[in-house]
Amino acid sequence: MSEPNLQENLSIDLEDKSANAVAEVTEDEDISASSGAIAKSFLSFFLLLIGLIALSFTSIFIKISNSEITAEATVFNRLWIATVVFAGWNWGLQRWQVSGKLAGDNSDIAAASETEKDIGTKGDGKASKETWTVVGLLVSLGLFHLTGRFLWTWSLTQTTAANGVMLSNMPPIFTALGGWLFLGQRFDRRFLTGLAIALGGAIVLALGDWLQPQEELFGTGAIVGDAVALLSSVFYAGSFLLVEKLRQRLSTSDILVWRCAIGLAIAAPVVWITDDAIFPISTMGWLAVFGLAVISEVMGHGLVVYSLKYFSSAFVTIVLLLEPAPAAAVAWLLFGEFLEPLNILSFVLITVGIYIAKTGKGSEGTDKNNPPTEVREES
Repeated sequence: MSEPNLQENLSIDLEDKSANAVAEVTEDEDISASSGAIAKSFLSFFLLLIGLIALSFTSIFIKISNSEITAEATVFNRLWIATVVFAGWNWGLQRWQVSGKLAGDNSDIAAASETEKDIGTKGDGKASKETWTVVGLLVSLGLFHLTGRFLWTWSLTQTTAANGVMLSNMPPIFTALGGWLFLGQRFDRRFLTGLAIALGGAIVLALGDWLQPQEELFGTGAIVGDAVALLSSVFYAGSFLLVEKLRQRLSTSDILVWRCAIGLAIAAPVVWITDDAIFPISTMGWLAVFGLAVISEVMGHGLVVYSLKYFSSAFVTIVLLLEPAPAAAVAWLLFGEFLEPLNILSFVLITVGIYIAKTGKGSEGTDKNNPPTEVREES
């Protein structure tokens, strides 16, 4: 073989080996990235379930609180306690990041500060369009969340906790519609099938309560309470969509503290003017409002908002249809209350619906396709 042909063959072999090496490295990186994404998705789903368990105690806390103070006062106490907790958490997180204990690299903090400066102001010192967009979204979120919270809290003074929980958990319909109209989300037939099955399970759960011959379920007040609980789900759906939109711009802690603070600023004047008794009068009442703030708002809604980083609001609201399940499990373990066949059927249908929706197109959050432009990355 001549020398030119030998050199040409050696060059081809080296190119092939180099290409194969690059392909192997790329494949390993893809496998590693895929494994990391699956692990994050699994962890986020697990945290969402913990948030679901925390939220399942909400109706119990509200019932206890409403026995001493009005629905407006209950919401007010829930908001001011949650605002203090969220603000303290947010402040502590910032201090921890600045000290380098959490961030690990001060250059990242400096870069984030520059990003915040760029987002917040333009060269002439005026607020940028992006800033006003965030402000508008936050104010809308505070209004939607407060309205939904008040409507549901009031509905529980008129109807049963089971009906209130089920009817307020109808947001999947509205979040799917709103996500399609306003966020450009697309859902395949598998996701919509899972949504329909899960909603069917929720309806079966309600039938188990409505078929009971109790006047509390059929009186005029109960009908009005059920209608108001259903209306609250519309506002909850709006707040979920707004949070999903804000997740592209702000961190979880920022969204939570501003949501509670804005709601508190709106609710405080109304409560102080209209209510005579603003604070609980017993230890049990105070435990109830602190439970609402710390367990339901901070832990429950905090984890739900965090999960919107990885899942769409439509999927998250489908998972929240299982909210009555933890309470039923506790009643079974502690009080020996056996579940009715319709209850068991409803939980099975909701679980199957969640699984089908999770494996369909539309369960992933917008964050996965649009990285957040937030000024602080989450720890």
